[in-house]
Amino acid sequence: MSLLHATGALLGRLLWRAGGRTHRVIERNLSLVLTQESPETRHERGREAAIETGKAFCEIAGIWGRTPAEALTLVRETRGEALFHEAIAAGRGLIVAAPHLGCWELLNYWLASRTPMSILYRPPRQPWVEPLLRRARGALPVEQVRAEGAGVRTLYKRLSAGGVVGILPDQQPKQGEGESAPFFGVPAPTMVLLPRLAQRTGARVLFAFLERLPRGAGYRLHFLPAPEGIDDADLEIACAALNRGVEACVRLAFAQYQWSYKRWPNPIPPAPDVDESAP
Repeated sequence: MSLLHATGALLGRLLWRAGGRTHRVIERNLSLVLTQESPETRHERGREAAIETGKAFCEIAGIWGRTPAEALTLVRETRGEALFHEAIAAGRGLIVAAPHLGCWELLNYWLASRTPMSILYRPPRQPWVEPLLRRARGALPVEQVRAEGAGVRTLYKRLSAGGVVGILPDQQPKQGEGESAPFFGVPAPTMVLLPRLAQRTGARVLFAFLERLPRGAGYRLHFLPAPEGIDDADLEIACAALNRGVEACVRLAFAQYQWSYKRWPNPIPPAPDVDESAP
């Protein structure tokens, strides 16, 4: 893994220096998020993000190229694991919100090794890639559910029966299917499925991610409680809470977030008006 991460770091540096799409998207995202930072600081943070993007790409070979048992030895420590066991024991159903942060493919292995679960995924644009992903992610027993009508109904059934569901909470919804909510203070299209699942089934919600340790030393697993309001019937409140949960994770490993993902549309929708006279 240390060799893979070193290779990924080199790839990330090359992507940053090339000034292509990856560089442009990272630069734009950080210009929106790090408004209080100097251009020089944003540039350095962008370079760090590009390096972590390269590591994320290369480490997949080290995860999928091993047996799940071998890959799981890379998880060196956990923080907040008691939250996970308490939620499982409660039997109310559990939604694990796993942002595009750190190594989410290894997180799938960790969860599936401890409980039966279903994971929601969006089919890739290239149809031939889907069977490859399903085979790699199916190394442990896990129900892989497409993000479509039948798949969503499956998730409701699993949660209502006290099961566990994994969702990427920061995936940009299709046009007309999301709610605009602040993400690092900037309105962003936000999925409504997770809050609706929580509100209608009474399932608990936890955020989780695997932080990449320096020099290929392995990973640190984090579980965080969901912010209050994530199951609110008012989707504006619920989606704002969802994004706060993602933010709390990102702040723990800022460079390891997938800043190369176009989280905001172009042009960016304006922020809601604020009454400056309000107390």
